[in-house]
Amino acid sequence: MAKAKSVKAVSAGRIGENVRSDCHVQLTILNKGGISIDLRSKVESMYGNSIRSLIKEVLEMLGILNATVAIEDRGAVPFVMAARLEAAAKRALPELKESFLPKTKTVLKKNAIDRLRRTRLYLPGNEPHYFLNAGLHKPDCVILDLEDSVAPAEKDTARILVRNALTSVIFGNAERMVRINQFPLGIKDLQAVIPYNVETVLIPKCESAAHVREVEEEIKKICAQHNIRRTVFLLPIIESALGVERGFEIATASTSTCALAIGLEDYTADIGVERTKEGKESLFARSAVINAAKAAGIQALDSVFSDVNDDTGLKHSVLEAKGIGFEGKGCIHPRQIKIIHDAFSPTSSEVEYAQRVIAASNEAQKSGSGVVALGSKMIDPPVVKRANRILSLAKLQSGEQKDYVK
Repeated sequence: MAKAKSVKAVSAGRIGENVRSDCHVQLTILNKGGISIDLRSKVESMYGNSIRSLIKEVLEMLGILNATVAIEDRGAVPFVMAARLEAAAKRALPELKESFLPKTKTVLKKNAIDRLRRTRLYLPGNEPHYFLNAGLHKPDCVILDLEDSVAPAEKDTARILVRNALTSVIFGNAERMVRINQFPLGIKDLQAVIPYNVETVLIPKCESAAHVREVEEEIKKICAQHNIRRTVFLLPIIESALGVERGFEIATASTSTCALAIGLEDYTADIGVERTKEGKESLFARSAVINAAKAAGIQALDSVFSDVNDDTGLKHSVLEAKGIGFEGKGCIHPRQIKIIHDAFSPTSSEVEYAQRVIAASNEAQKSGSGVVALGSKMIDPPVVKRANRILSLAKLQSGEQKDYVK
């Protein structure tokens, strides 16, 4: 329970004319007088009583019995309002351990290490309006970001907001990822989110196997504390010259690692060059990350394409990434998703040719022939392997459940 003492006004949340689906909370904890609420909301006539009830419920759960609360509501849904109020309370009372957890709506299916990860949609962790409809755009993965997209002064509030989103938002079939901060701050991120439906943790600026194992051990500790038995996958992001040099070491540091990604904004800054759309300056690093991932038997994922208005450039970038071995790409806007999905999908001619390769291979095996030919071309085992992979990928993309063939 919170101590019965007065605390000066503290705030949490976002305020301003352009703020959507969020609120701003100012909380003053008192030593008497009960709860007083000053609510400013366009929906007060319809939902004012419900909002006031929620505020009282949150404060009661946190053990705060006397306080004044001023809220400017800009369309915040209940889990957002609860997160902002809890954040303000914990800023006022740093010793406060209690939390207010919304009732969970999410039922996780069994995650697969080799599921589709063509698109990873980044959602800034302190801007809830991006969360609410993210699943409608059907990305393969959503990334609730606690790192670069969140200002240092707002890390604490974003952490609570992301935790609540994981229990309250339906993201469809998207894999639910969280990008944590670097340690030691990342420990607080893990403690906040691991118990609440995270499927994969992104490890930013990863430079060693020890870094991966450090994150893995912390996750195991939290899972043991909460009796969580599912696997939480790891996705290291290579963002420096040193990380590129240690790519295979990083990729093989844990059996829970599902993929290796490259982050080109930080990488190009690290080597002292400007990032270009052509990407010549990063071809070595990208190729090294692909090779490390393939050698480790995991997926290789490309960086984001930062110009959201250049659809032609994006398509070219994805086709180039696919051509050198990447299996997915980051997204910073929903409009990029379809372009990336289409570019990474096998074409009808690729599928047709793969079917013919498999049919020819099967026929040769039945006849006992050691030679497989398709027309004038000889078909060797690597070609058959590639054909199997194309057909498996096509079936995954059509919604059928089948193991991914490496």
